[in-house]
Amino acid sequence: MLDSDLARLYDVPTKSLNLTVQRNKKRFPHDFMFRLTSKEHAALRFQIEASNKGRGGARYLPYAFTENGVAMLSSVLRSEKAIEVNIAIMRTFTKMSKMLKGHEAIWRKLREVESKYDGQFSAVFEAIRQLVIFEEKPKRKIGYVAE
Repeated sequence: MLDSDLARLYDVPTKSLNLTVQRNKKRFPHDFMFRLTSKEHAALRFQIEASNKGRGGARYLPYAFTENGVAMLSSVLRSEKAIEVNIAIMRTFTKMSKMLKGHEAIWRKLREVESKYDGQFSAVFEAIRQLVIFEEKPKRKIGYVAE
């Protein structure tokens, strides 16, 4: 996750988040967080079609935090909001990890079965691949939401 995304989640300015992280540099080794290169940042901005508004955009390349870096933020940012956000983020990472492991097992089994047969079942295996790659439909919210 990018520093600006995390700052938005924690409801703090990006500069404050980065200053807090810099004050605790030993807690954030390179495999917990790293600065994007100019090329990576340009590609990312192109993909999300975003640019910073205000005084000409960001002055520094953003930091990217790995799962471990996000977890470490909970020991640096001590507000109630930080605790809530970290719990939600860690639950999301756990769900993603389980989901990916499930797909990994499916793909491994599919390759194993496919290797036993020659080209005669290639259409069947292609159909199975298309079924495995699915998009989850958004669930309809139930109940009353006060605005």
